[in-house]
Amino acid sequence: MKEVLYYKRLKELQKIMKNNTLDTFFQPILKLQSGETIGYEALNRPPVTNLFPNTDTFYEFVGQSNQVFLFECFCRNISLKRFINRLKGSVRQRTSLLFINIHPHVLLDSNYHSGETLQLLTELGIEPNQVVFELTERSAVTDFELFEKVLSNYRSQGYRIAIDDVGSGYNSLKTLIYLKPEFIKLDRSLIQNIDQNIEQQQLVKLIIEYAKQSSTEIIAEGIERTEELHFIREQGVHYGQGYALGKPHQEVKPGILPKYSVNHQKTIVEGEAS
Repeated sequence: MKEVLYYKRLKELQKIMKNNTLDTFFQPILKLQSGETIGYEALNRPPVTNLFPNTDTFYEFVGQSNQVFLFECFCRNISLKRFINRLKGSVRQRTSLLFINIHPHVLLDSNYHSGETLQLLTELGIEPNQVVFELTERSAVTDFELFEKVLSNYRSQGYRIAIDDVGSGYNSLKTLIYLKPEFIKLDRSLIQNIDQNIEQQQLVKLIIEYAKQSSTEIIAEGIERTEELHFIREQGVHYGQGYALGKPHQEVKPGILPKYSVNHQKTIVEGEAS
């Protein structure tokens, strides 16, 4: 029975890639002091089917299949092309950063040729330094020295690196120390209700201190409440991402930073964050 389900899901995954039926959304990332949108994270979501009732089920299957490499290349290409196609002629947005999720093992795969990405970027008019490879920290890196060499090669071409899910457990500290990312993305579990949780506050402050020492910039993910936004901004977190700043949209749409009243409890929102 398991084999039959696997085969059906595999055929469905291959069909999705063949027909380009993934939906791509772009969620803005804002500078917390000025409200400027500095970039977007590309989020690719599959259609809801009986075989894949939700996004988590879909990506869990991809990770267990033999299609990881092909799927990652497919997502990278479709994200870049749709980013350019959906820009509304804004000169500033054309220089925005684009954060692309990528499985660490794909970068180590000998089949993955960075030159192909460079060629696509040239065709689309995107500079390599606009592209940030976002490595999920849940996918454990085991050979850190080899991975460090691989990342050095990508950095020499202009790409930047972000470590996602920092603070969610796993091997966070070792990953940060060895890979020296340009961006640290704090996991939403750290940000949710941080204004009310001393343990979360202490951990975030430690990461902020590390970031200062290593010249790394921090992005707080999953900001949904203005109290969370106020706290992390007061601590000196550079950038933010979450529903309070801007929901994922199929078009490339800048986010909006809420403004506070004097007591920081009442929020005056200029415009619609969603």
